[in-house]
Amino acid sequence: MGLRSVRRRAGATALACGIAALALGCGETERAAEPVAAGEASASTRAVNAALAAALPLADAQDFEDARRGLVASVPGLVIEGPDGPDGARAWDTTAYDFVTGEAPPTVNPSLWRQAQLNGIHGLFQVAEGIYQVRGYDVSNLTLIRGATGWIAVDPLTTEQTAAAALALAREHLGADPITAVIFTHSHGDHFGGMNALLSQGDAAARAVPIVAPAAFLEEATSENVLAGVAMGRRASFMYGMGLARDARGHVDTGLGKGIPVGTNSIWPPTLLVDRTPQEITLDGVRFVFQHAPNSEAPAELTFYLPDAKAWCGAEIVSHTMHNLYTLRGAKVRDALAWSGYVDEAIRLFADVEVVFASHHWPVWGHARAVDYLKKQRDTYKFVHDQTLRLANQGFGPQEIAERLELPESLRTSFASRGYYGTLRHNAKAVYQWYFGWYDANPANLDPLPPEEAGRHYVAFMGGAEEVKRKARAALERGEHRFVAMALNHLVFAEPGDREARELLARTYEQLGYRAESGPWRDVYLSGALELREGPQGSPLARSAAGLLRRLPLARFFDAMATRLDGEKAAGKQLAVNFTFDDAGETHVVSIENAVLHHRRGDPDPNAVATLHLTRELLVRLSTQQAGLRDLLFSDDVRVEGSRMELLAFFSLLDRPTGEFAIVTP
Repeated sequence: MGLRSVRRRAGATALACGIAALALGCGETERAAEPVAAGEASASTRAVNAALAAALPLADAQDFEDARRGLVASVPGLVIEGPDGPDGARAWDTTAYDFVTGEAPPTVNPSLWRQAQLNGIHGLFQVAEGIYQVRGYDVSNLTLIRGATGWIAVDPLTTEQTAAAALALAREHLGADPITAVIFTHSHGDHFGGMNALLSQGDAAARAVPIVAPAAFLEEATSENVLAGVAMGRRASFMYGMGLARDARGHVDTGLGKGIPVGTNSIWPPTLLVDRTPQEITLDGVRFVFQHAPNSEAPAELTFYLPDAKAWCGAEIVSHTMHNLYTLRGAKVRDALAWSGYVDEAIRLFADVEVVFASHHWPVWGHARAVDYLKKQRDTYKFVHDQTLRLANQGFGPQEIAERLELPESLRTSFASRGYYGTLRHNAKAVYQWYFGWYDANPANLDPLPPEEAGRHYVAFMGGAEEVKRKARAALERGEHRFVAMALNHLVFAEPGDREARELLARTYEQLGYRAESGPWRDVYLSGALELREGPQGSPLARSAAGLLRRLPLARFFDAMATRLDGEKAAGKQLAVNFTFDDAGETHVVSIENAVLHHRRGDPDPNAVATLHLTRELLVRLSTQQAGLRDLLFSDDVRVEGSRMELLAFFSLLDRPTGEFAIVTP
């Protein structure tokens, strides 16, 4: 037996299942029979959750004191109407979470339940002299800083509806002074989408209101979800439990906040970019020292220090949770080493800090507590980075590393380092992916069979569908949920019409969800269970993307068009189409060759099969499916030169993805 095999086997039970059961609900060591009805917590799930509750200081009230500190006003039963008014979907509804009170029920991880209670505290709060936050009106926070003549607004939330309600609360209690500057801390939509509710563009231009953002903000903000937006939106519906009921058997919290609001969003171009550290800027009489922190939690991100208040805004590179180095909705992996380095840099640069506040959650007060919090945030990401590489350099693959890693006691007993949003397991895999990509060097994983074909072979190897179900039921009684999920997934992909197999897998996912400390992990498991029973739920994210798309460079639309070209249909085709935007004064030539779509901005191609004259606004409507192909070809806003039939043939080569695809079934 080789040294690596000895390392793997030594202490495997304690490390692989004991730690996993405590942190995640592995439950592989449970052997008590546990017949359980759908929707109920099994005996092993109750045991796992009880073990975690005993291991953590859940009664520690410090976070609750901090989350309530400085309360100026709160609105009981807060409900914010959506863009369609009282008859439409609500933009935000705190009453949906009224069930999150008292002791954790058996169907919710007790640590996540505690986080859900903290995230339910909402209202207007004073952070320090001249610094206020509206928290719990959105997944993110609106921060208002008193300037000489008005308010400097930081992160205008996700939607115009939630931002308007948050600003109204602040003005009711702080006065109606104007917004004199705006800061976007980073390029994620929950930190700029409500911008139109804070200012009108005419007023901002007339008063020359500065809009501060990190370098590359607009490009990153508008492009992140465009090329892969359909798949990312569908996956986000799983990550945030958009189709789940708000109750103790469904969605309870995202870990980062209560949930994702629905409504209208917007974005403005910045007038002032932060591209270096330190960068000192005075806004409405207030001194800011900015830190440029790209490629951390977002591709474009900044933090800032208010030296006169000794207050640091950590944007989203610090939170009261372990954040995502890889987000389950799908996005580029984040640089753990750079992320940790920015927190370390802030500790050194802003050494006299007395209060830390951020784009999510509640502040931390006092120099000693603030520095301790920042060091633990710094070291959480660096530990995951360094230890993943240590084990990778010993020959372990991503799954093996994720199974072995455990935070040191000083970090794992710190609630702000717990995996309420990101998790140690999937973050370790993210670090591995950052350096090594998807392949773990095992030849068996180089060219595996696709799920349906693999499922058929696995089911045959395991003795057929009935035998797989018999063994799965026995394994479930022993609490072996993680393995059963793998085995039944093969059966469902081999025989998706087997309702009994689907129900067994749904019940397995339920137990894994009930144990999950991470809000997204819970939502993913429970969304999987829902769709096994009821079929694909689609992507019910109701925000309008039109506000973002209007700021998107036209070239990016054609990048997205290239990803929709059906390669099989386009094989052997060679043609070009001119797109002329009369309102933008731009022409883009789109050509197909070798089943690849290319585009360039410039003079029209005289050999194009057609030239399409249209407006940017119509392109936005097409992209958001507010208009269809008939509108494009026959609208009064469109003029076609050349062959309409050739143009129709060109568009027939493009997919129109809807985001309705299945995830947990073929």
